[in-house]
Amino acid sequence: MAGPDLLVAGAAVTPDGLVPALVAITGGKVSGIHDLRELAAYPGVPVHRLADDEVLLPGLVDTHVHVNEPGRTHWEGFATATKAAAAGGVTTIVDMPLNSLPPTINAAALELKRAAANGQCWVDVAFWGGAVPDNEPDRAGLHRAGVRGFKCFLADSGVPEFPPLDRAGLHRAAAQIAELGSLLLVHAEDPAHLGEACGTGGPGSQGNTDYAAFLRSRPPAAETAAIEAVIEAARRTGVRAHILHTSSAAAIELLAAARVEGLAVTSETCPHYLALAAEEVSAGATEFKCCPPIRERANSDRLWTGLRAGVIDCVVSDHSPCPPELKLADTGDFAKAWGGIASLQLSLPVVWTYARERGCEPADLARWMAARPAELAGLAGKGRIAVGCDADLVAFAPDASFVVEPARLEHRHKLTPYAGRSLTGVVRQTWLRGREIFGSERAAAAGANGELL
Repeated sequence: MAGPDLLVAGAAVTPDGLVPALVAITGGKVSGIHDLRELAAYPGVPVHRLADDEVLLPGLVDTHVHVNEPGRTHWEGFATATKAAAAGGVTTIVDMPLNSLPPTINAAALELKRAAANGQCWVDVAFWGGAVPDNEPDRAGLHRAGVRGFKCFLADSGVPEFPPLDRAGLHRAAAQIAELGSLLLVHAEDPAHLGEACGTGGPGSQGNTDYAAFLRSRPPAAETAAIEAVIEAARRTGVRAHILHTSSAAAIELLAAARVEGLAVTSETCPHYLALAAEEVSAGATEFKCCPPIRERANSDRLWTGLRAGVIDCVVSDHSPCPPELKLADTGDFAKAWGGIASLQLSLPVVWTYARERGCEPADLARWMAARPAELAGLAGKGRIAVGCDADLVAFAPDASFVVEPARLEHRHKLTPYAGRSLTGVVRQTWLRGREIFGSERAAAAGANGELL
């Protein structure tokens, strides 16, 4: 019997925790996890030895990425987004159904998106579909075509071609998606609780530059009211429901109660809600704008508590880029600037920088950013270093640090609220199904070999 194609030796985060291991890779799969002393049993097999300061993580799975191609490829595209993912240790992304044109709200639009992605992807890519008021007849076809679930908004999405569902539409969608055996993902903000961002930031300002005013316009009550509506829809229909980008810690009690009740309601948060704080956002710093908004440091601390307790299931980027001019840096107008943060390449070090301060371990990262997102999207062969899983791996140096230089980001646009920040945790190499896709000249020359899932 032929031996493995590659062995990776060192400290590895497996489902059993961080252990010294010899990870065998055959045909792009993890074919064995052995004791390091067994290395001599594989003469002639190439061996990658991790450095003493590195650990082997499973490739991250980011289930909340806005690639925007086709139609808004000048915002971001599959080539740039997936290359950034590889550089950040992310080996699988799930693309959101908006802001591309057309949005992924029917099977024909999904085919256009898959055609646009074909041959461009450095990592594996799966797709969410959309649930909007007029596409009830199209959802079954999307499900058959392979989308992993259906995203909806309860408030304005920011783009006219992806309108929100009202409460009746939410319940109809929940019932239909439950019948399909799929997943309902919800941008949970209740429009009844959203106000106008007001305040000018002082004499001479050209727009609504006051971040505190923007924050008041999207209060925690907007999230909790919407989450209550989703929980009620899950209670009535039995749908599996997932709350996207939880920003308000006030939601944690609701989510915990839904779990005790036995409802299939899960949730995520994002690196910017765990790392950034409203107190540090200066007037007109629209690179910090996202919806729901970044809230106060005390709120962030409570989100960490909910994440560590397992009430919040996973951490994903909500990578939502745009051309820099849409951030309106010239006026600093929070009311009109595009809301979204591009962070796909930086998610792992951002989360780790703050997680290690709280006594967390690399195994926590693997659970929050790989295993649980893979489970959410039904990607059974992803998110774990385990026999039979894809050999998606990351050599990660948890004690190394770096300063964020925007010019070194692979995103199409380099604007980031993390510019100039010192972060801890460096991705040194990334493998997709046993092939190196980041970290060396060989990886750069290998090109885009990701698959469409």
